[in-house]
Parts: sequence; C-alpha cells; structure tokens
Amino acid sequence: MENIRKEFPLLDTCVYLNTASSGLLSQSLVYWRQAHDRAFFQRGSEMKTRAMLSLIPETRQTVARFFNCKTNNVALTPNFSLGMNLLLDGLDKKHGVLLLEEDYPSVNWPFEQRGFTVDYVKINQYLEEEIYKKVKSGKVSILALSVVQWLNGIQIDLDFLKNLKKEFPNLYIIADGTQFLGTTDFDFEASAIDILGASTYKWLLSGYGNGFFLFKDKAKELFSLRSAGFNSVNGDMSKKENIEFVKHLEPGHLDTFNFGSLKFSLEFMKRVGMNTIEDRNRQLRKKAMQKLNNLGLLKAFMPQRKSHGNILNIPGDEKCFQELANNNIICSQRGGGIRLSFHFYNNENDIDAVINVLKTRV
Repeated sequence: MENIRKEFPLLDTCVYLNTASSGLLSQSLVYWRQAHDRAFFQRGSEMKTRAMLSLIPETRQTVARFFNCKTNNVALTPNFSLGMNLLLDGLDKKHGVLLLEEDYPSVNWPFEQRGFTVDYVKINQYLEEEIYKKVKSGKVSILALSVVQWLNGIQIDLDFLKNLKKEFPNLYIIADGTQFLGTTDFDFEASAIDILGASTYKWLLSGYGNGFFLFKDKAKELFSLRSAGFNSVNGDMSKKENIEFVKHLEPGHLDTFNFGSLKFSLEFMKRVGMNTIEDRNRQLRKKAMQKLNNLGLLKAFMPQRKSHGNILNIPGDEKCFQELANNNIICSQRGGGIRLSFHFYNNENDIDAVINVLKTRV
C-alpha cells in the first residue's frame, strides 16, 4: 500500500485528512488528463467527436460493472445535486418522504423546496429504530438519506435497510452515496437501495464535474421525467418522443475529460482492489476511533455502532483547527467541530500525527 502513496505526491508534503471535502487526483490520472487535453488541442472537434462516441458509453459500462448495475440503468450526471433535482421534478407530490435531520442539503432541500410532505428523524444512536417507527406508521413511501453522513460519518446499517425493504416492500429508498462509494466494496443490485446517486470527486478520486445515478428497474416507474435536450437522443432527432429513462438526466453533452477521469479512476481502484481498499480503510478507521475515543473526543455511542464511515468529527474551536493547520494537517471545520477523513492512501503515521497535536489539548 505504501507504493500506492507514490501516486499521490501531496502526501509527501502534508497529512491529508480531507477526502470528505475533496479526494486527491492520482499522478496517473493527471497524466491521462494531460494527454486527453493535448489531443483535443491538436485535433479539435474530430478528437472530441470520437471520444464522445466511445468514451462516454465505456464510462457508463465501467460504472455499471464496478457497482453491479444494469448498464441501461446508469445515468451520468455532472454531480449528485443536479441529478437529484432533475429526478424530483418528475416525482408525484403524493409521496410521504422521510428525511434525516441535518443530512446533506442536496438530499433534503430538493424535497423541501418542491413542497413534498416530509417528516424527519434525528441522526443519533437510535437512527435505525427511529426510521423503523416512522416507516411503520404507514405515512412514508420514500426514505431519502445519505449512506454516510457528511458531518460526522455515521453510516446507515445496510442490513437494516434490507430488512426494512423485506417488511415494507412498497417503500422506495433513495440514497446519496457521495461520502460512501469508494470506501468499500459495494453491490448495488444486492442492496436494498432503489436509487443511488453520487458525486465522484471525493472517495472515488475522479476530480470535479462527474457523477452518476443508479436505478433498480422498478424504481423507474416512480417518475415521469420531462427534462430533455439534444444529448437525450444522442443527436438522433427522430427519437424525440422515445427518450430512454436515464437520458432524461443527460439532456446536455457530457464532457469526455470529466467522465473519462471517472472511468480512469474506477479502473485504477479496481487494480488496487476494492477488498484491499476496504480492509485498509477498516484498519485506519479502527485505529483512529480507538485513539480519539481514548482522548474522549468521540460521542460515546459512536464506537458501538455496527458500521461507521471514514469521517470522524471531534470537538474543536478555531484555535485547535489552526494548530492542526500549523502542523501541516489538512482537514475541515464542519458541524461545529473538526472533521477528519481518512482514505486508503493514508497510513497510521497520519493518525499518529493528529493524535500528537490533539493530546496536548485535552
């Protein structure tokens, strides 16, 4: 794994614990991007036309294989937020929607802004139990949530979602996987999630301007999508009245630079091995949680939860944040505290560096 760190030269100059804000670009991806733009510079539209005809379908296929989703159920979007808004414009307002308090704004706001009947549960140690109670009430037909919470890393129990779907098969689950996908091996078809979207500039290390949505077949029946454009028919004007479902989310041209970056990064992570990445993240997460918990910096219930993401939020004011920055530790201020996020390119020395700064303050 130390050889992998060589793909990310920034790690030689700092302790990077900010993947929850932005993942790093691999050196190999930078070389690919340079070659891609050089070809565009030299050949102009001829290069771009060929790339759009080949690279975009290949990216769709790569996403489908990586997460085990049918290729025709993969929509490529510039980011999660845009895709979510296009999607909800085609959803009937009759649905009762259950959201999580303080979930990522791009999950909650699109429902709230459109006037859906919404209810909420708190994000705490009783998260799954509270969701179950609300769904059992019979007033909820859609559960929308982030798989991993952006502020504190609390992860929904995926087995709980499976059991929930078994008991309430008419419930639809819409999930944001932005802070989850790329941290672990994930099989979409085997999951209980009906619709899964993600921006891919974080844990999937693909840079900005690319994302996707995955759909189960049945989930597509929920929507009457109206968004459309030239790219919805791949330039074939005769298909205006027969637009494929996912192409409603792709009304405009998709950038081969951005989506080629997504394809490249998924292939890079596949070569590393998602099982290897998952094991590495588990080790880092376990050590970080133990060390931070020993300092009394984690909420008591967090280490006891079945699953947790690669994000940890600890108490800390501006002075503490600046002290970390002065020690060349890159992280974020979120949710009234300090957010630390580890990925497989980190090592245990990175965790030790944080602990050495924090233990002088407790």
